[in-house]
Amino acid sequence: MRKLTDYLIAVITGGCAIVALGILAGLVFVVAHRGLPALSWSFFTEQIRLVGAAGGIFWNLVGTLIILAAAFVICARLAIGLALVERVWLRGSAMQRWLRALLYTLNGLPSILFGLFGFIVFVQWCGWGKSWLIGGIVLAMSMLPTVTIALVERLKAIPSKYEQAAAALGLNRAQIIWSVLLPQAWGGLITGSLLGLARAAGETAPIMFTCTIFAGATWPKGIIESPVLTLPYHIFILAQDSFDPAVGSKLWGAALVLLGLVFLLSLIALPSRLTMHEEANV
Repeated sequence: MRKLTDYLIAVITGGCAIVALGILAGLVFVVAHRGLPALSWSFFTEQIRLVGAAGGIFWNLVGTLIILAAAFVICARLAIGLALVERVWLRGSAMQRWLRALLYTLNGLPSILFGLFGFIVFVQWCGWGKSWLIGGIVLAMSMLPTVTIALVERLKAIPSKYEQAAAALGLNRAQIIWSVLLPQAWGGLITGSLLGLARAAGETAPIMFTCTIFAGATWPKGIIESPVLTLPYHIFILAQDSFDPAVGSKLWGAALVLLGLVFLLSLIALPSRLTMHEEANV
């Protein structure tokens, strides 16, 4: 009876996996089939014209990369601090469990809440207006749980004998962190950051309130009232006027580029995840 149950569970699990992969493959095929005809050199090098019916996505791609870079720089520092607090200063305490629960809770929050927070605090209260930096901040907030948890898991995988050996050599806690823990935890930070960036790259709700407009922006010239163009918001606006064949072609082309960016970040993170898994099993 138990073998039959195990077999049924394996069959059901495998069937669910096949269905999920089939749906993903179907989506990728549709986006690629409709988006490939729009891709050309001019599509990547020209700016938007005729309300999206002509031109390309140059500044949209640049703006997306700008806010992703800002999100990485902001999130990486916060994630390192939280991970070290969780693994070093709160180890074995009730606060450690509360911090872990908070991280998982934040990871499940709808992304629009981060956008509303950025809009109320930075756009309205601080009077910054729409700014690429606010977009980086809200995306960093949405990425923070993913990056922190990945870094915590990497710190947990470091054998305790390394810390004990360092302490026996007379290193204090700060020296152990800088000389032992952080050098071996960079893989977790990179993996978590790439996975977080892959998620953040497709977010529309947080940035539409805080940092992006549809047309008219180029390279940011400051922080205050300095919006950028982004791919997710560009796709969102074009989707509302997709009955125009010219607009529809640009829409699917932009969607394919965004899909490629997300896949690229995920693929880059894969070797780091495999390395972490192998080291954890050693």
